[in-house]
Amino acid sequence: MLSILIPVYNYDVTALVDELHQQGLAGNSPFEILCFDDGSEARYKATNKAINHCESVTYNELTQNVGRSKIRNLLAEAAQFKYLLFMDCDSKVVGPDYLKNYVERLKTDTLLYGGRCYQEEAPKDANLMLHWKYGREREAKSAVQRTLNPYHSFMTNNFLIPKKLFDAIKFDESLLQYGHEDTLFGLELLKRSIPIVHFDNPLEHTGLEQSIVFLNKTKQALENLSALYSKNKGIETRLLSYYHQLQRVGLYHLLSPLNLMAGHLIHNNLISSNPSLFLFDLFKLIQLNQINKRKS
Repeated sequence: MLSILIPVYNYDVTALVDELHQQGLAGNSPFEILCFDDGSEARYKATNKAINHCESVTYNELTQNVGRSKIRNLLAEAAQFKYLLFMDCDSKVVGPDYLKNYVERLKTDTLLYGGRCYQEEAPKDANLMLHWKYGREREAKSAVQRTLNPYHSFMTNNFLIPKKLFDAIKFDESLLQYGHEDTLFGLELLKRSIPIVHFDNPLEHTGLEQSIVFLNKTKQALENLSALYSKNKGIETRLLSYYHQLQRVGLYHLLSPLNLMAGHLIHNNLISSNPSLFLFDLFKLIQLNQINKRKS
């Protein structure tokens, strides 16, 4: 009935798998949990090997890192059941009926998305503040909010899709680095008129990253976004909308001198204990402009 698919990279998934395993055994439907490690450090592999001893759980280690898209496709290929539940490895199950909530809503022609949440308390480590604040204010949306723009609100951290639908789309393996595989996948869903049902069944994102790391990954994501847009893939995001507005009124030329004058101040704010999301948006606009200028 249900194949639970978890790509693993440098994260301890034993608690996540244990909770999913208990909920699966408590249900009345057959299930499996597949965890494929995508080239993690040895210490994480040593820890995660323990889950192989659980019934209906399979843990495999890839010989080399293949990237966020390909590993998800490999997991789907290995799945034996007709419904695929994808989740990120740095997740925490927050509801006792998490799996049951998905099983009760299964449809053969529909993708289900349960959402994402973050811890309520601000992290004590100031280096985690940017990721936490961004997640709380931009990603942790209710089903009602997400339904207003169902394809744009889709993320790959917690969704269920019939295997036959996934096999027709799959993740684009040309995206080798971090960022926007969910944007492209959502666009394919829209093109094929595959409905997305948003409901409140979140996983908590526990893998907060230090601000420097988060900013570097943001730059990688912007490289992907620029590449996808240049290929005329029909990509449209909130950031691109802002960038195009600046182009239309001729103000995007100000982004380069702004970076020269205030780039250091913006960066210092973003790695502080009180980062501004307005400045984070400005940081992304500046970076996107630099990427586009480099390509022109």
